[in-house]
Amino acid sequence: MSDAGLQSWRSQPERGVAWVMRACVVVALTAGRGVMRLFVPLIALYFTVAAGSARRASRAYLARVLPRPPGLFDVWRHFATFGAVILDRVYLLNDELKRFDVAIHGEESVLDVGRRGKGCLLLGAHFGSFEILRAAGRRHAGLRVSLGMFEENARKISAALTAINPGLNMDVIALGRADSMTRIEQRLREGAFVGLLADRGLTNDRLRRRAFLGAEAGFPLGPFRVASMLDVPVVFMFGIYRGGRRYEVLFETATEHLGADASHSARGARLLDHYAERLEFHCRDAPFNWFNFYDFWR
Repeated sequence: MSDAGLQSWRSQPERGVAWVMRACVVVALTAGRGVMRLFVPLIALYFTVAAGSARRASRAYLARVLPRPPGLFDVWRHFATFGAVILDRVYLLNDELKRFDVAIHGEESVLDVGRRGKGCLLLGAHFGSFEILRAAGRRHAGLRVSLGMFEENARKISAALTAINPGLNMDVIALGRADSMTRIEQRLREGAFVGLLADRGLTNDRLRRRAFLGAEAGFPLGPFRVASMLDVPVVFMFGIYRGGRRYEVLFETATEHLGADASHSARGARLLDHYAERLEFHCRDAPFNWFNFYDFWR
């Protein structure tokens, strides 16, 4: 098969997925959020029964954050929370923030960085809703935001965005390439905000193992090394789903935890430790918002 033929063959599934996604988006936007939410409990029930490894991972995680041994209802609720957040992504990406009741805390400190024309590293996690964070940010037209994500995820996200809202223009930096850190540094030097989900790293990324929810877990050092070397403001961000239409968006400044009297590696490790502490706090506060459905402590 020729290279052109091979590329065409490979693109067929992607076009099929994009078509299915567009169809699902049309149904969701036509039927409305209230109707679509009726399906979320059933989908959560399916995964509770059929997704054995994810169910076990959910139960193991919930055992660390709940004040009692978790049961199947807790696992179902965990999947249902994830499903609700995924459904809401359709409406948020379609610029329908008005559907939701959103409380935002700490936004002024982020806007102050933007007004000074400085770049800023935004560190989040696979916790709650990243889309509610982006939707809150899009209210401020002057902010330039780039997102760093794994290359395969970047391709899928771009396809999803095109299906949901072709008018969205998102600057995605694919991680794992030789020039990834250079591109991140360039964006920051230009005064842009760069968002990274810092609880997962690349396969070959160095990890710092530390206590997290009662046992040792590995956190990737990469994002924190970048923060310590580039000397830019660092903000932790959490978009917490509180049920129904309610979300809480939190921006927490973290630059002061770097310390000016230490080496880059020590400053990066210090920032990672603070990040893990804040993530643990929010996991205990809103336990069903954690969406890493695998053995994080392996």
